[in-house]
Amino acid sequence: MLVSRRLRAKAAAVAVVGLTLMLGACTKSSDSSEGNGGQNAAQQVQEQSGSGCTFDKYAGGVEKLDLKSVTVGFAQSEKEANPFRIAETQSIKDEAAKRGIKLITTNAQSDLNKEISDIQSMIAQGAKVLIISPLNSEGLDPALEAAKMAKVPIMTIDRLLTSKSACQDYVGWVGSNFVTQGERAADAMMKVTGDQGKLAILLGAPGVNVTTDRNQGFLDQLKAKNSKLDIVAQQAADYVREKGQRVTEQMLQSNPDISAIYAHNDEMALGAVAALKAAGKKPGDVKIITIDGTKGAVQGLVDGWISGVIESNPRFGPLAFEALDNFYSGKGVPEKTIISDKEYTAENAQAELANAY
Repeated sequence: MLVSRRLRAKAAAVAVVGLTLMLGACTKSSDSSEGNGGQNAAQQVQEQSGSGCTFDKYAGGVEKLDLKSVTVGFAQSEKEANPFRIAETQSIKDEAAKRGIKLITTNAQSDLNKEISDIQSMIAQGAKVLIISPLNSEGLDPALEAAKMAKVPIMTIDRLLTSKSACQDYVGWVGSNFVTQGERAADAMMKVTGDQGKLAILLGAPGVNVTTDRNQGFLDQLKAKNSKLDIVAQQAADYVREKGQRVTEQMLQSNPDISAIYAHNDEMALGAVAALKAAGKKPGDVKIITIDGTKGAVQGLVDGWISGVIESNPRFGPLAFEALDNFYSGKGVPEKTIISDKEYTAENAQAELANAY
């Protein structure tokens, strides 16, 4: 439980109750406040599952290391034009600096082959531990094999390696429940539209578990709630703002009476806003629900162009390095660590803008 300075004195009376609730829910929070936003921006653990992976259980065997005495490598998957990726990389850098750990970083520029070669290159440079943000949920096999041969363990964040196994191909995974994000987006969409109108969906990149889960959660929730929304178009815009704009323009040409858009991320949503402005629409004419929590999207919520934002928190640094500490100390790393994401609405957007990234 994070409490502002002004309320700390009053919080003392409820601290014991809060601690009991946290332990009862088997959750744990990071005390870091690095990156954009204050303490409320730090990732919070919602749940963990799977047996603990330790260095002596890791497939192929690895040596026990002191992280401060070795080089850690971080492989970023996408170019840092996207605020999510900027915040994610900065969080890793900040936490490494805070802990006195030597870090090298790479950026695959949204190219799977480059991410493979980046990982292989960091191993060749002497990285003894890796943190990777996979571009795709499949296809990193050559890099994973190279790491295993070199006895270099890998901690994964954000996107899940769906056909690989924890403590075999990677240590563990930290990320959001993307199905739940989709479900929450559906609830928000039904609320802001009054559950009526023609809906278009801007899909993320194909071949990524985030895209599949965010869409399936959204569609399943609409079905479960017997929604009356009419889905008239679904098209991939690959999590890119410019493509989000182009795809939205095409959708509007085919379906000029679209009244709602579900975007799998904020960059595509902001591209949709640009398309709506170019089409002469006004704030609120088309309801947009999106997922991420960037400053641009939350500001769009303040300005009326966006109707709701489900957060996907990119500040993985503290939890990723904590996991590596637990890996080498013998405490163990769960197979999956799911973080808790909040929601930005018209009512809280202005106050929460400082915590967006």
